[in-house]
Amino acid sequence: MHLSRRSFGLAAAGAALGALAPATRAAAAPSAVAAANTAYAMVYFTESPNGQGADYGLHLAVSRDGLNWTPLNQNRPVVTPSAGEQGLRDPFILRKQDGAFVVLATDLKGTDFSRWSQYLHVYDSTDLSGFTGYRRLQMHTSSTHTWAPTAFWDASRGQYGIVYSAVNGGRDVLMANWTTDFRSVGSPQVYFSPSPGVLDGDVVVDGGTTYLYYKNLSDGLLYGARSSTGAPNSFTTYTSGLRQGNAIEAPLLVRNNEGGWRLWGDSFSPVNNDYYAWSQTNIGANSWAPMNQRDYTPPLNSKHGSIIGITDAEYAAAVGRWGAPEWVRLKSYNFPDRFVRHADRLGRIDAYPFDPYQDQLWRTVPGLASSSGVSFESVNYPGNYLRHSNYAVRLDPDDGTATFRADATFQRTAGLADSSWASFRSHNFPTRYLRHSNYQLRIDPLDTASSASDRQDATFRVAP
Repeated sequence: MHLSRRSFGLAAAGAALGALAPATRAAAAPSAVAAANTAYAMVYFTESPNGQGADYGLHLAVSRDGLNWTPLNQNRPVVTPSAGEQGLRDPFILRKQDGAFVVLATDLKGTDFSRWSQYLHVYDSTDLSGFTGYRRLQMHTSSTHTWAPTAFWDASRGQYGIVYSAVNGGRDVLMANWTTDFRSVGSPQVYFSPSPGVLDGDVVVDGGTTYLYYKNLSDGLLYGARSSTGAPNSFTTYTSGLRQGNAIEAPLLVRNNEGGWRLWGDSFSPVNNDYYAWSQTNIGANSWAPMNQRDYTPPLNSKHGSIIGITDAEYAAAVGRWGAPEWVRLKSYNFPDRFVRHADRLGRIDAYPFDPYQDQLWRTVPGLASSSGVSFESVNYPGNYLRHSNYAVRLDPDDGTATFRADATFQRTAGLADSSWASFRSHNFPTRYLRHSNYQLRIDPLDTASSASDRQDATFRVAP
């Protein structure tokens, strides 16, 4: 969600949360017997700085390393709520004890945080190739919101806890309801209510400890708390405050398939829609280290999402059903917050995110002058390609000439600064490579003996 919603929530809440009839306690669900997780899935909604990329349906991306993401379905929603506010924010995905998935999400479309709902959107999924059983789940009966759900299996209760942000007694708190089936819930109760108010909880159980990460509304920082039981009001904060960017929210705690942990945060200042990440080996330590943006690339325009480990079969099912993007982005190696784009017909690298966001999307086609090379066709200006002219790189329409075709063709090579990335050698000036200089794109003479700085300027990650 967004920090500005706090004032709306306080105004809307008049009394303590009401109670629903408690759900009947059931025996613990059977533990899932499944293949090892070898990949990751992420659910999210989308926004961009000026709103051109806003879509409040459920989006899905996959990743092999949990760092660099492939948005599916051309970064369009895989499903959109048809009831309530007819849009969602803050989707959360959980693998249930039977091995299937459930998705919970805030019932809100857009950014009018004065609107509130007592409900969450809910979907089921067997293998991420479809999302079925759509319903809304009523969490309380009070005049307040139900934002940013997270859920976890509480083995001591034999039930799932659903935790969400709400206002109770005039304060921003985290509330919880328990359920066995995500179709009915027990009475709401205060789950975490330190002073000052809190927002956007994420709960993960690791061994005998339950971890709760949250945003402190007083200082705007993210913190981690823990409990030996996971019971309401049993948590103690154990980390220092964390922030990247000018403002951050939506902590997202992820246990890596390979070991260790990552923490993601959604920044909305100085520009809306920028993810940052930290890592550490021991979740119980207070030693989160900021990650270099070179090492991760969130899905295009992604906001306040959730990440989960998945199997090879689930990865294949998701990609097979929804498909990988028909476009790529080019990320700068030494300015990893910047992507290649066109602006006023000139090629350059600019800090992501930006609008029009489509300016950074490219179709890679066989080289116009040689099929062994590659040409970059603009997604939002079809028939226009990156080409060099007087060594500067421009976006121009294909005029059909041999000169244009040669100017718009590049030979892909191993990255001059990092062989796992890519560099692009000019087809008709083969000693020159595509590079940025003062953020402008051009072709210059380069080789492996060039300075480290020059080689970095000519190195890019090609990814969705």
